[in-house]
Amino acid sequence: MTTTRPTSPAPASPGSPTVRDRLLALGSPRAAAAVLTGTNALYLLLVVFGNVTDFATNQQFVQHVLAMDTTFRDEDLMWRAVTSPGLQNAAYVAIIAWEALSALVLTAGTFAWWLRPGAARRLSTLGLLLMLVLFGAGFIGIGGEWFAMWQSKAWNGLDAAIRNVILAGLALVVVNLPQRTHAPAE
Repeated sequence: MTTTRPTSPAPASPGSPTVRDRLLALGSPRAAAAVLTGTNALYLLLVVFGNVTDFATNQQFVQHVLAMDTTFRDEDLMWRAVTSPGLQNAAYVAIIAWEALSALVLTAGTFAWWLRPGAARRLSTLGLLLMLVLFGAGFIGIGGEWFAMWQSKAWNGLDAAIRNVILAGLALVVVNLPQRTHAPAE
């Protein structure tokens, strides 16, 4: 009676990645950059979707912040208020357009980490910078300070803006970490 032994798989050719190499690549800085870029892209895509399908909810937010009608109403600051519905709506549409542009660039950056790694860092950085400008300069700087949003208990988006700045900033750091050109010795 002849017995046959199972044969071991043929060794991988010297240049091809093994299963182990592929699994370890999932823990690489490149994979972390792709996941963080994708997380920001998904978030902004959902924000844009929500703002378009439920336009009135955040439209009220923008109107109240710009009108400064729930702040302390300090007469030295109230000259900054924008009460024109046309200008308020234009600002809201501009915010949605900026979010959409950021989301599209970040989505392209996410796919680029797998398909076009040479362009991935630049696309991701651009999208994250767009996000930082919107939430850092736009919401925290202009909304929070110029329009005194910090004074409002009802229409204060500073906590959400800070979360977005932190998430985008963390992703920006990871995306721009130096890349190794060779595998570390084990």
